[in-house]
Amino acid sequence: MTTLDPPLSDQGLQRLRKGPVTARRQRRTVLVYSAICLLGAAPLLLGAPASWQAAGVGLWAPGAGFLAAGGWTALLFPLTLAVFALSLIAWFWAGMVMAPVIVWFGSAALSSAVVGQQIWSGGPILTALSVAGVALAVNRATLRSREQSWRKAAARQAFVPASLAEVAAQTASPPDPASREMSREDLSALRYLLDRALQPIASWDGFDDIEPFQTGALRYQLNHMGLALATIHGAYTPNFQGYMGQAQRNLIEKYLQRKVWGYWIYESCWGHLNFTNWDPADRDNVMLTGWFGMHVGAYMLNSGDRRYLQPGSLTFRLNSQKSYRHDLGSLVGSITSNYARSDFGLFACEPNWIYPICNHYGMGAVTVHEALCGTGNVARYLPGWLEKLDTEFTDESGSIIGLKSEYTGISLPFPSSEVVYAAFHNAFAPARARMLWAVARRELAPAIRTVAGEPRLILPGEGFDIGNYRTGHHYSYAAILLSAREFGEDLLAEAAQNSLDACSGREEDTGVLRYVAASNSANTNAILGRVMRTGDFRRAIVEGPPKTALQGPMLDKAAYPDVLVARAFSDGRNLELVLHPGRASGEQSLGLARLVPHARYLVSGAEPGQFTASPYGTASLTVDLRDRTVVEVAPLERRQAEGMR
Repeated sequence: MTTLDPPLSDQGLQRLRKGPVTARRQRRTVLVYSAICLLGAAPLLLGAPASWQAAGVGLWAPGAGFLAAGGWTALLFPLTLAVFALSLIAWFWAGMVMAPVIVWFGSAALSSAVVGQQIWSGGPILTALSVAGVALAVNRATLRSREQSWRKAAARQAFVPASLAEVAAQTASPPDPASREMSREDLSALRYLLDRALQPIASWDGFDDIEPFQTGALRYQLNHMGLALATIHGAYTPNFQGYMGQAQRNLIEKYLQRKVWGYWIYESCWGHLNFTNWDPADRDNVMLTGWFGMHVGAYMLNSGDRRYLQPGSLTFRLNSQKSYRHDLGSLVGSITSNYARSDFGLFACEPNWIYPICNHYGMGAVTVHEALCGTGNVARYLPGWLEKLDTEFTDESGSIIGLKSEYTGISLPFPSSEVVYAAFHNAFAPARARMLWAVARRELAPAIRTVAGEPRLILPGEGFDIGNYRTGHHYSYAAILLSAREFGEDLLAEAAQNSLDACSGREEDTGVLRYVAASNSANTNAILGRVMRTGDFRRAIVEGPPKTALQGPMLDKAAYPDVLVARAFSDGRNLELVLHPGRASGEQSLGLARLVPHARYLVSGAEPGQFTASPYGTASLTVDLRDRTVVEVAPLERRQAEGMR
């Protein structure tokens, strides 16, 4: 694929101006609100009836019409503000764009019906003063935030050169793909994912089934699990399909259930006022197309399975009469068409709300699709995407903001971190990724403390696990662990791993390792962080396993959890397996595939010691599995030639 790594913006770490699109949207917002206020003032200036005057004042602020009405109805003003706050939460939480509009203008209309013969003269004055006070407070808070960001930018500019040098000097070397093997503890952690992925498609045991809209939704858990399994698959077991491939396909099939993607029906209605076309891969919704596209693409790139490139292979069924037929290509096509028509370059998840993190998944989906199909889309879209990220979604300190309103251009506080963005950038812009990581690692350094003789992370506050909406730093520990492994930062990774083990309720039951205090998503990231090594995330999205591995013999059948596969690798001709018993020791059957039809093979570590592949390139072996067991399969002619040498 084409690899682009555009240089960092010449604005450096510090931005002094709003992006042009952001500035235009904010000016438009101010002008629209000013026009509404003038419209609301007209009945006062023209001496219109009290009902019109109350409604007009109600346009200045939610519920202000009740304040203008005076008397007992003034008590409805704070109540309306509370309801309006809830409507804003609904807008943020589920893209319910109409909720604030209905509350605001509905309260203005209602105030006109309850006002008496005249309004309270102090109502308009108090409302105007309140609006001015809020505007002044917001302006002061914005200035303070900018000053803090400028100070942070100055500090970063001072330490980044040295931190970048340390990144280059201290980064652990990428592992040799021909010699990688999971430990017994790694396999215990992997079983957490496999147990959940291999259950029936309609079952959700072990998932956090809370609500369908925000970060704890099932779709994100499925995507995290799919990306983790794909990364592990490509790194350690590229020559094992069997239950490893089945687990990933199960997650994809689970995602296609309406229970997972049906949130878009509601968001289309109350966000886009679209009551007919609920195709989840049409307008907006990068939280589906980006996340799911990257998930599916990573499975294909690391397994060699190309089934999801076929038209209709990813079909979202609304009911028995209606379905939306897609495949990986159409998901990525939706992403690129939304990028092309978005003034911001990035596009929305829920109607109106643009999350840069979801758009990183979107660019990840474009990247992995190019690795599979050679589309040229990375060269076509990435430069402009990065330019918009710099100008429209980066604050004065150089940090990528968490959330922006597409309609108003206003940014809202939302958790975001260089830790997470660095790992994603490493897939499509590695030089920028190193810059982000140089910032993240240095700012995390003070949190590394020695506790009970080992490094730990001491993070401020109670923390918040975005996977289950409970307190605790579990999700943060896992995210830091994952990114530290990606960049080969061993000390930070060790501190994060130790913190998970000490603070997140580590438990190993019946051979399965998990963190009982953490969400399913945090557990998933912790598992991936435990087993991944330098550059694994990038390779899972950009390269996949060596092509020779995906052409060589593979382990196609093994019983789960009886046979745990710690390694399955081929150089294109032979097959090397490292197996562990998952339950009781004893004989286990193995099924091999992708052998040369009718060719003879020599086996060590299993029986029979020699075999002839079937006309379909398959064979069966029996292994006495009692502890770590190495099985090697090689063409007999090759072994004979090596013996002659």
